[in-house]
Amino acid sequence: MHSEIKKAITTLNQGGLILYPTDTVWGIGCDATNAEAVKKVYELKKRSDSKALICLVSDLRMLQKYVYEIPEAAYDIIELANKPTTIIYDRPINIAPNLIADDDSLAIRVASDEFCQKLIRQFKRPLVSTSANISGQPTPKSFSEINEEIFKGVDYVVNLQREKISSRPSSIIKIGEGGLVKIIRK
Repeated sequence: MHSEIKKAITTLNQGGLILYPTDTVWGIGCDATNAEAVKKVYELKKRSDSKALICLVSDLRMLQKYVYEIPEAAYDIIELANKPTTIIYDRPINIAPNLIADDDSLAIRVASDEFCQKLIRQFKRPLVSTSANISGQPTPKSFSEINEEIFKGVDYVVNLQREKISSRPSSIIKIGEGGLVKIIRK
């Protein structure tokens, strides 16, 4: 795992894209603070940059560096969630501007997978995490289902967990004004 983390970080530091196993599905990732790298993800997925992407952080301390104010309800949701749960936060900070949605929000998940946590912790910045598919195509359930175009479009493919069958994408929750919780995706 150590050498895979090192190779992935080298790629990320150069503004490159990685294909990596996340706590949910195989994902395309990049430095979430690098607007040029984020642009490459949108281009590879053939996705409009008006459709927001998800970011992964390693822990709550890192989350606090990228959200102006974390609603109290978010701490409870993160602590009590029994599956990967992404929360849409208002007023993200210190992040690539092309990741921020038109309503000044960003979807962020605290990674629960050991590899992701270690990678992000050592990289010291959040990662973009979006399913390894062209926009509009089904999310691959395993490494073997990933489209050849994705392999050609990334700069490094992590050599771990390739036999893993992906779980479902994360739940997505939006916390609005006054702590109002809205479920976007179960």
